[in-house]
Amino acid sequence: MNKPALWFFIFNLFFPSFLVSQEVKTEVADGAILRGLDKVSGKVKDIPIYSGDTIEFGSLSVFLKDCRFPLNNPVGDAFVRLVVSELPEEKNLFDGWMIASSPALNPLDHARYDIWALRCAMADRSGE
Repeated sequence: MNKPALWFFIFNLFFPSFLVSQEVKTEVADGAILRGLDKVSGKVKDIPIYSGDTIEFGSLSVFLKDCRFPLNNPVGDAFVRLVVSELPEEKNLFDGWMIASSPALNPLDHARYDIWALRCAMADRSGE
């Protein structure tokens, strides 16, 4: 047996979880609750947003594409797909998924503002 194959065998013997894909079954929510921080003023704001809607936070435009939560733990986590762009140029700063339980995994990189996902929200739009 050659060395790479031997190392692969030993590694997988001691760390078998790397070979198994852990799929999380999710449900789609109507919207999300985001939290925004203005680093200059120190103000923090919770931002409710519906899927498919765009909101403005400071000089940022935030579009919520999707919010999903795990079926086995609905309040425990959220997977939020955002597109964040700078106004007025509409230059995309972020286009991807944020995970509420791991905000540093895929953060928005902006000099003045931080935005991260808190949770998904099943919103009641009857009052609109």
